[in-house]
Amino acid sequence: MSIAAASTDPSLRFAICVPARNEAARLPRFLDAIERLAVPPRATVVLCLLLDSCSDDSGRIAAGYAGRSRHSVRIATARSTTANAGIARRAAMALGVAALGRAGGVLMTTDADSQPRADWLHATMAAIGMADLVAGDVIRTDHEQHHAQDSIEQYYAQLYALRRLIDPLAWEAPATHHHASGANLAIRSEAYAALGGFALLASGEDARLVDDAARLGLRVRRDAASVVHTSARRIGRAQGGLATALHMLDRMGLDAVRVTHPLDQVWQYRHHALARHSFPNSDFVALADAIRLTPDHLRGVARDCPNAEAFAMRVVPEAPGGMRQVPLAMAEDTLRALTHTVSVKAA
Repeated sequence: MSIAAASTDPSLRFAICVPARNEAARLPRFLDAIERLAVPPRATVVLCLLLDSCSDDSGRIAAGYAGRSRHSVRIATARSTTANAGIARRAAMALGVAALGRAGGVLMTTDADSQPRADWLHATMAAIGMADLVAGDVIRTDHEQHHAQDSIEQYYAQLYALRRLIDPLAWEAPATHHHASGANLAIRSEAYAALGGFALLASGEDARLVDDAARLGLRVRRDAASVVHTSARRIGRAQGGLATALHMLDRMGLDAVRVTHPLDQVWQYRHHALARHSFPNSDFVALADAIRLTPDHLRGVARDCPNAEAFAMRVVPEAPGGMRQVPLAMAEDTLRALTHTVSVKAA
């Protein structure tokens, strides 16, 4: 399934969709960053800001910005007793869908405690010409040293790089990253409609959308050229979100961190690649033997899949021994050895 042709469109229309909940302290910096965005020629931009149960000065700040901005600005308010990232982001995106109208365009989402880099729109325009959903990079702006968090992020970045060595994609970016964060996502409006929008989850709605897009057969591109700087605050808005995870990391340290064994991840990556190779000609004998399913079963799954991406994401199961959880230090050592082996074979 491919929503768009692989070419850039100079007349793209961008709707930047942002939920904000009591962000008066950070909102001015965010709005300044939006004002500094370099807008591609003939492109149009509308900022859609959802004020989610704000009891501070966020509304006044947003209204003041709307009166002076060079962009079109739409502001709406919502009332809820508890913070729910999925509900808030979905509501902000609904503003963007309405702003774009039937002509459609690109829905972008970030957070009110973040600052997109000035070339964000240009990077998105280039990337969305090759994909249906672009997950941009997210870089922390705080100056404090968080060595534990750095170690975890470096591990996942290296793991994702290994994944693309094993299972390359034609639409993937030359420089990638591991994030699937609502602080930096862009999706074609047609693709967003096909996915049914963000799930109404208290947290993790962003990763769910990206996973669902791949399972639907959409082209997901993780592009390091698209950059948003964001905070690493330890007091968050959504229960169970990133701030909660960082706070637990501060308390418990890296010794308590467990990740999926790289060998089990690599088993999946290799079989994703095999599934992609098998799909065009329906030659499922080798794949069936490798993942312990019958060729008839695989043909049945394939009939329901629009392309090789959807097939690979749907048909490959967990590793035969399950997805084992191991200490981060052990996973790092194993990943280094695996990366060396794969790189040597690829050379």
